[in-house]
Amino acid sequence: MATKWGICSAGKISHDFTVALKTLLPEDHQIVAVAARKLEDAQDFAQKHNILRAYGSYEELARDPDIDVVYIGVIHPYHLSTSRLFTDAKKNVLCEKPLAMNTKEAREILDSAKRNNVFLMEAVWSRFFPASGEIRRLLAQGEVGEVKLVRAEFCVLAGNVRRSVDKTLGGGATLDLGIYCLQFMCMVFHGEKPESIQAMGTQYESGADKLVVVTLKFSNSRMAVLTWSSALQLRNEAIIVGTKGTIRIPEHMWCPTALEVNGKETKYPLPEPYLPLNYVNSTGMRYEAEEVRQCLLKGLKESSTMSHADSLLLAELEDEIRRQVGVAYSQDKKH
Repeated sequence: MATKWGICSAGKISHDFTVALKTLLPEDHQIVAVAARKLEDAQDFAQKHNILRAYGSYEELARDPDIDVVYIGVIHPYHLSTSRLFTDAKKNVLCEKPLAMNTKEAREILDSAKRNNVFLMEAVWSRFFPASGEIRRLLAQGEVGEVKLVRAEFCVLAGNVRRSVDKTLGGGATLDLGIYCLQFMCMVFHGEKPESIQAMGTQYESGADKLVVVTLKFSNSRMAVLTWSSALQLRNEAIIVGTKGTIRIPEHMWCPTALEVNGKETKYPLPEPYLPLNYVNSTGMRYEAEEVRQCLLKGLKESSTMSHADSLLLAELEDEIRRQVGVAYSQDKKH
């Protein structure tokens, strides 16, 4: 039986997620409804993607009895209230990253999911790409020996995008881009907490972070060096250096379609989209959607590949880095 999806928001990321879902078998995944804050936006989205029902409020989507799981694609500051709306309505949730604006909000979302006995996962799509699965397999088999250094960068020119700069919209490079470098490091080090974090950065006039460089030290002299920015363009590679070799993601480290293991490259091509995409490699969101389906079929309330503990660790790291760089949001001041 197909997993029935509701799409919450008619924005760019929801468009790409919907296109990605359509690359999967219709007998496995169906989109039955979309909701936006304006009914005409939802109707336009529904028409474009051939979706049966369109709602002009998220509350209506929450009341739809047909839906197995809701994909939340609203902007960061609304993740808490929107996730709570659906978990309280006993709906399973896949919420875009970052799960929340800070650790306190992340805990509130996770507690609500547990209290309502529903599945919830932060949509860290990077974890579910075939290349990421291969990295985990190679590390588990000791292919590159003991990992000593992780390096990752995610730097793109996005300073002219209001959502990337405006703090009231959750702007800032750490929550938008840095999360990908951090989750990659956390995946490699199996969710271990670093012994020390040193972060430095620069800010926009708005107070949102523009460029951040972080050095993290782990037990047994293991290190990570991460760089992210919405004001610079780099190649956006990642590398894992072990005592016996290296694993490299040559580019698009956040949505990998190639791996270089000790100099030998393997490609992992994605299916073609049926409509133009807003972001690179977005059909790769199909893998996180299939993970949700598999978890629901097994009756699980979280994914072992992107667990609730993984989301909390990410939020804690983001909070500490923002604290060191001097970036605070209005949500941080709430008690």
